[in-house]
Amino acid sequence: MLLSQLIAHTNAQFLQGNVSQEITNIQFDSRKITENSLFVAIKGTLTDGHQYIQKAIELGAKAILLEEIPNEILDGITYIQHENTAKFLGIIASNFYDNPSSKLKIVATTGTNGKTTVSTLLFKLFKELGYKTGLLSTVQNQINDEIYPTQLTTPDALTIQFLLAEMVKKGCSYCFMEASSHALVQERISGMTLSGGVFLNITHDHLDFHQTFDNYIKAKKTLFDILPKNAFALTNIDDKRGQIMVQNCNAKIQKTFALQSIADFKGKILENTLQGLLLEINGESAWFRLIGEFNAYNLLTVFAVAILLEQDQQEVLLALSGLNGAAGRFEQQRGKTGKTGIVDYAHTPDALKNVLETIETLKMFPTEVITIIGCGGDRDKTKRPIMTKIACEFSDKVILTSDNPRSENPLTILEEMQKGVSFEYQKKITVIENRKEAIKWACEQAKNTDIILVAGKGHETYQEIQGVKYPFDDKKILEEYL
Repeated sequence: MLLSQLIAHTNAQFLQGNVSQEITNIQFDSRKITENSLFVAIKGTLTDGHQYIQKAIELGAKAILLEEIPNEILDGITYIQHENTAKFLGIIASNFYDNPSSKLKIVATTGTNGKTTVSTLLFKLFKELGYKTGLLSTVQNQINDEIYPTQLTTPDALTIQFLLAEMVKKGCSYCFMEASSHALVQERISGMTLSGGVFLNITHDHLDFHQTFDNYIKAKKTLFDILPKNAFALTNIDDKRGQIMVQNCNAKIQKTFALQSIADFKGKILENTLQGLLLEINGESAWFRLIGEFNAYNLLTVFAVAILLEQDQQEVLLALSGLNGAAGRFEQQRGKTGKTGIVDYAHTPDALKNVLETIETLKMFPTEVITIIGCGGDRDKTKRPIMTKIACEFSDKVILTSDNPRSENPLTILEEMQKGVSFEYQKKITVIENRKEAIKWACEQAKNTDIILVAGKGHETYQEIQGVKYPFDDKKILEEYL
């Protein structure tokens, strides 16, 4: 595509060089530059792309998008300045792939907990309803039946536009995606035309990145600030910040959902068992395979989105009642002697509390709950003692173990997890740094009627230690020892 076409309708502040040249590749990683590339210099969390402009030019970049003009302007190179190159990247990537989001109905979901389940259920539901559909999620990116591996909750802007273009090419009508707070702040969904935005909830998380809870709330609200007039905004009115999300929102259609409050989409739990949920949704009763109050919210959200996308209510309820949730979300296993294991991605205080409260309400026998929990390294440290406290409050035994320590010493993380836990709870705690040994010990200690919760990693099939990802699957290891 011609460079002039790529930067059309953008507010470039400084432009020098030839805009009639053809650009064959856009990259913000200088290592991926090829001949006739456009290199986008982005100031990231860990590194500044402006440091790699010279390397990009040496590798064949003919145009540079940057925030700061370098001291030396080279002949034969086109320089484009913009105050926010991360935002600009999404726009030009959209232009490069012929604006694929305008040819799809895209619904983005944000919230601390439930994004993956809601997005995955929507993807499965619309496939079941007969549509070709795409998914961008923590677990995987998917186009119809084809799976694309993922490493981020929300991919980078280039990857998003590439995947959206593939969805268009393969006949998709819909795309359902997670919008993480990191992605919203980093402008990864810039250049996208959204059909709807969904707010689920907001609780303590990611303060290592956002610094304050207020910043975290503002990051989530960004999704609703960018919605066009013809989009819908759907918000959880049971969350006290649900209304904040849609303040000054441009979307003409603004709807609410709730279990506890008066709302446009109202749900009520009639039965909640280890086998599933019986819900009343907008006056209709239906049985679902998912478990727990948190999943009642997820199911209600999915129903609401489907109706806002003009689907038939009866068909939606029928299809939704037959679906399973996302991988690693309250997945149950049963040992031969009756011991029950549950694997869940819960890695925030609120998510852990939700899962443990659900287990408590579903216990059928004199049952002890054994919780295996760790905290990720290089992430929000303030939640570590809170996670341990919640685990102790709702469990009979708690095993503190390693999660993904990343660059941190796992023993240091475990020490921080024990801080702030009162003396009365100390007797519940066992520390086993090796995660496999922790799961094995829990299975050996459990009685036949007990429930073992392995929390924190869910669908992940690796453990990240000092920059290396080692194969590790909670579900397989739990199955082996049960």
